[in-house]
Amino acid sequence: MSNESQQVVLKHEAGSGTPLTLRNVSVAYKTRKGDVQAVRDVSLDLRAGESIALIGESGSGKTTLGLSIVRLLVKSAQVTNGEIIYRRNGKEIDVLGLNKKELREFRWKECSMVFQSALNAFNPVIRIWDQMKDTAQSHGWKDKKAIRQRSLELLKFVQLDAERVIDAYPHELSGGMRQRVLIALSLLLDPQVLILDEPTTALDILTQRTIIDLLRKLKEEQHFTMIFISHDLAIAAELADRIATMYAGRVVEVGSADDIFYRPRHPYTLGLIRAVPKVVGDFQELFSIPGSPPDLIDMPSGCKFHPRCPYATDKCRQEEPDLVPVGPEHMAACWHWREVEKELQSKPLHSIS
Repeated sequence: MSNESQQVVLKHEAGSGTPLTLRNVSVAYKTRKGDVQAVRDVSLDLRAGESIALIGESGSGKTTLGLSIVRLLVKSAQVTNGEIIYRRNGKEIDVLGLNKKELREFRWKECSMVFQSALNAFNPVIRIWDQMKDTAQSHGWKDKKAIRQRSLELLKFVQLDAERVIDAYPHELSGGMRQRVLIALSLLLDPQVLILDEPTTALDILTQRTIIDLLRKLKEEQHFTMIFISHDLAIAAELADRIATMYAGRVVEVGSADDIFYRPRHPYTLGLIRAVPKVVGDFQELFSIPGSPPDLIDMPSGCKFHPRCPYATDKCRQEEPDLVPVGPEHMAACWHWREVEKELQSKPLHSIS
């Protein structure tokens, strides 16, 4: 039996370890007006078998952070600071220091990414089979029969009619089908880390449910280590073990799903949760966070959220807070997190899942 055919079954052991570490990562986009500070000093540890969700408004830096991990940023963007460390089999890899050949091996084989627009991720004039075959062959697979067998099994795993889909062109598939094909393609080389950027965007509600069930299956049965990028808090609540809230390019709160949705300690996280409309109970007026996200070229002084924050004081306008412990494995970057805690004691949050 060939090496390729032996790798058909997805198998990821749930256990200890930290396959991915980000330390003080900053990313800037060069523009005529100045540098856009898209990501600022982000530090995160991704544990083996864990799923972590990055949430926040559009423009908060979520997708840029994901692209920086697989080094697929546009030419105008640059990682200006920090390090990204990947670990497997006791070895550490400096992702930012990989040359072209090493980077090619790292992408899709060690860490793969499911992009937001499934249609744009495929070559429109090449059949699905050829795209999966080219991906495998570019990483050393030579047995076409084994590649096709692996591809068919993955397409069946994502609940598609594999025999029909594998020989189809991308335009012959619906949006939900393309999204599932993209997930299958991302699993082709059995990566350790999977990054999903808005996996249910622009899909109808039934197709969204199918994708969510599929991702839960990956999480529970295959023990994949995953990063979800989403502005849909319900999906984050359903799929993530830990959640990191991003604002103005920075992680302002990180904790377990229960901590974030029931015991948030940052005013921005609290505002995001209260802005979700409830579909049960009496009608309540929708809450919205006042103001707009800051200009990432010319950001306000101090805490970047202070122009929109009901708790803001002179200290907030002058000094930007660091992440500090606010509970067991729960951190927030806010000078007034205790006041948020007191408010929630009088007005508890209800589940949004």
